[in-house]
Amino acid sequence: MVIAVLAVQGSFFEHERILDRLGVEYFEIRHKSDLGRDFDGLILPGGESTTMGKLLRELDLFDTLKKKIIDGLPVYGTCAGMILLSSRLSNDDNVYFGTMDMTVRRNAYGRQLGSFETVADVKGIGEVPMVFIRAPYIESIGEKAEALATVNGNIVAARQGNQLVTSFHPELTDNTKVHEYFLSMIK
Repeated sequence: MVIAVLAVQGSFFEHERILDRLGVEYFEIRHKSDLGRDFDGLILPGGESTTMGKLLRELDLFDTLKKKIIDGLPVYGTCAGMILLSSRLSNDDNVYFGTMDMTVRRNAYGRQLGSFETVADVKGIGEVPMVFIRAPYIESIGEKAEALATVNGNIVAARQGNQLVTSFHPELTDNTKVHEYFLSMIK
């Protein structure tokens, strides 16, 4: 199994650290030529979604990755990655890949001062530590998607087919359960 990690901006290194711990082969997507490699899953890290969306287009990665996701490539998006996959943003006119049937609110917990940590249950995974940094949350999900976790009444994790999203950053903890769950989606 080989995982591609989008590495144009954001917390890609932290995801790679978790993949290392799990003994999973990975490589970084930085240029269009990287898309010629074979890979079984894709991680879209946290970061700044507007910048990521712009870079995906400028580097000519956007259309190829969107087609792969639509064609069933397993993908895991954290924070900004969740925004990239969302079909609707309640407080932004941009839509990026738009492959998950959900409405997301960007920076829902406020600015950096609104960042926090908690522990909560994720359906199919169990209790996990959650780190929220200027995090979005899911305001609503459509019929195709399923909520996996809520914190303070807000949906913070969801799945739709081969797509998994979290508004929190499990890669910033020592817990590997969410990544293991994503890897099990590939097998």
